[in-house]
Amino acid sequence: MSHATSFSDRAHRAAIHLSRLARGGTLVMLGMAAVLYPHNRRTETNMSSESVVAVAEAPSFAEMALVVMEESKPSQLSREMAQVSDWVSQRYRVSTVMLEPALRAAEESGRRIGVDPLLLVAMMAVESSFNPFAESRVGAQGLMQVIPRFHLDKLSSDMGEDALFDPVINVRVGALVLYEGLNRYGSLQTALQYYGGAMNDPAAAYARKVLAMKQRLATAAGRKSEVASKGEAV
Repeated sequence: MSHATSFSDRAHRAAIHLSRLARGGTLVMLGMAAVLYPHNRRTETNMSSESVVAVAEAPSFAEMALVVMEESKPSQLSREMAQVSDWVSQRYRVSTVMLEPALRAAEESGRRIGVDPLLLVAMMAVESSFNPFAESRVGAQGLMQVIPRFHLDKLSSDMGEDALFDPVINVRVGALVLYEGLNRYGSLQTALQYYGGAMNDPAAAYARKVLAMKQRLATAAGRKSEVASKGEAV
């Protein structure tokens, strides 16, 4: 998925969110409605047997939304994610201070929805190159390029129009979109294609790109092996 980046006047207003996060502030996330809005409605591609996810007993989307968007106390990055932060900072020329809230959100959200946090970080890399003010021609916003009109169920009514330029909110909502895809299709590859709006691509180029980036991040994190076992999501 191609994303153009722009720094509109909304990006300047969104900088208020970043300054609050840098001071260690937190934002309160409220409840979500149970109605599901697709990231992009397309037909399903073939599922890879190696990436089938067991979702029969998974929490409902509404339940997971409440969990993921729940306010949490700021925590330190894990040692692994701190190494990833250094690598991303050098490769993408972004400040580790700016990265920290987003990477913390990736660790928290990944743990809550049951995916490797590095997958969420890989999606940020592919979607926005870690630009929190990125905005595409079709209106996708922020680190994970979430399109607001498709995901109103994941944003509380008191959030302003610039909410998705807040790195923490953006990552949490992006994680929910991925969880939504996993629940619908039971396959990580298909869920990623769903997220990228590329369900009709038989080559699954978007999913492959994200997973290749995840492998690079795993190497940067010091993992010895990133070979997933059959049946694991990540």
